[in-house]
Amino acid sequence: MPSLNRGNALKITGSVLGGSLIAVTGFLALNNESSQISVSRINLPVKNLHPALEGYKIAQLSDFHIYPYTKPELIKKAVEVTNMLDPDLIVLTGDYVWRNLGAVAILAPILAGLNASHGVFSVIGNHDIWTNLDVVRGTLRNAGLPVLENEGVMISRGKGNMYLAGLEDAWSGRPNLKTALAGCPPEVPAVVLVHEPDVADVICLDPRVTLQLSGHSHGGQVRLPGFGAFVLPHLGKKYDFSLYRVRDMWLYTNRGIGNISVPFRYNCAPEVTLFSLHTP
Repeated sequence: MPSLNRGNALKITGSVLGGSLIAVTGFLALNNESSQISVSRINLPVKNLHPALEGYKIAQLSDFHIYPYTKPELIKKAVEVTNMLDPDLIVLTGDYVWRNLGAVAILAPILAGLNASHGVFSVIGNHDIWTNLDVVRGTLRNAGLPVLENEGVMISRGKGNMYLAGLEDAWSGRPNLKTALAGCPPEVPAVVLVHEPDVADVICLDPRVTLQLSGHSHGGQVRLPGFGAFVLPHLGKKYDFSLYRVRDMWLYTNRGIGNISVPFRYNCAPEVTLFSLHTP
C-alpha cells in the first residue's frame, strides 16, 4: 500500500472538514426555526400571592433585534400571538435593536399593538445601550411603552397587590435593586425584570422577589440535544434557558424573538412565554 504523505493527508482532512461543514450548514438551513413562534405556558406557585391574583397571567417577550435577520413580519406575528393569549400584563425584557438604530422607529409602533389590561412594561438590554440608549428608550416611551429603570410600579387586581420592578441593564448599565424595590412592602410579592439572567444569584437574596424574568441568551439559538448551546453571552451562561429555581425565587430565561450573529435557530424557536400565577 502506498504511503500517505503530509500534503495528501491535509487535503483529505480539509475535504472531510469542508464536507462536514457543508452538511451541518445544510441541516441547519433545512431545520431553521427562526420564523416559528412558540408559546411556552408556565404555571407558577407564588408565595404570598393574594387570592385576588389567582390565575393572573403575565406574557413575556424579549430580544427582538429587528434587522437585518429579524423582519417586522415576525414581530407582528409575535404580537398577534401574544394578544390572543389575553394576558393581564405584558413585559418586554430588552434588546430591541442590534446594529440598525433607525429600525427602532419601525419596531416601536409594532410593539405598541400589544394589549393587556394592566399594560405593557419594558426594560433595556445591552445592545440598546451599545447602539444608542437615549434613542431606543425615547422611541419606546413615545410609542406608549414605559421603560422601567431601577424603579417599580404596584400592580393591583381587587384587593390583591403585586410589585413589578425593572432594573437597568446588568452588563452596561447601573442596576440598583434596592432603589427599584423601594416601594414594595415586605408582604407583597415582587416580579423583577432584568435583561441578563445570571444576576439571579444576587436578585434572589431579597426575599420579596418571587420571580425574575430575563432574556439575553437567546437560548443559544442553536441547541443540540444532550449538549445544549454552542455559544452564550456574558451574564447569560449559567441560567441560559427556560425555568430555574434559585433559592426561593423563580427565574425564567426567555429565548427571545430575533437572531444575531447567524440567521439560524435550531431546537430553540422564538418564544412568547405565558405565566399563570397561583397560590402554592
